[in-house]
Amino acid sequence: MAPAPEARTTGRPGLRERKKRETRVALSRAAIRLCVLHGWDAVTVDQIAAEADVSVRTFRNYFAGKAEAIAASHLERMLRVADDLLARPADEALWDSLLHAVLGQFAPPEASGEGNSAAQSERWREGVRLMLAEPALAGEIVKANAAAQQELAEAVARRTGTDAERDVYPKLVAAVVGAGSAVAVEHSLRADDPEPLGTVLAQVFEQVAAGLPVPWRAAATDSPAVPPLPVRTKET
Repeated sequence: MAPAPEARTTGRPGLRERKKRETRVALSRAAIRLCVLHGWDAVTVDQIAAEADVSVRTFRNYFAGKAEAIAASHLERMLRVADDLLARPADEALWDSLLHAVLGQFAPPEASGEGNSAAQSERWREGVRLMLAEPALAGEIVKANAAAQQELAEAVARRTGTDAERDVYPKLVAAVVGAGSAVAVEHSLRADDPEPLGTVLAQVFEQVAAGLPVPWRAAATDSPAVPPLPVRTKET
């Protein structure tokens, strides 16, 4: 469930909308934390509500179940990316602005992992991997992605002077940002030699901004060049 449309378009949500958004975020974070630490099947809606210090009825006012609650964090994060994009300097290159906005939400300095042991960090990563592999979550993630892309496309349109409904460009940029961020998260979670998410995100956006050039592999120079096939011409 996204914030009310009027709050998104004005950029100044009222107190009631801010409170609702805070409750939505608290419930989503509680669901993620419990499922990562204890496993999907071990967590109930009652436990999530208690963790967020609200009633089960309040939980049901926001979400149909824990899958929707977890997916809501992705939508909320992308809403903040859209807000941050519009707050960046107007003369800054678009992809630089997008990188700053995405890093601010996906890999903020306070979430760098300092203070956590390697074993704790690995347990958390494994818990996140298991949670994201839960089939019940897949459909809600798809819905959250669709809503997130729409919101980001509208922000890109405002930033670039395009139309989010009629023009391909803002939709394409939003889709690339969503896909690139997902690839970075997946790589950071599953790499044999773990890399910080911020580092991977920077690599992704650098390559996208450069037009996705084919990576240069030094090993390729070890192979002899293959001559082109001769062009067969009709004998006269």
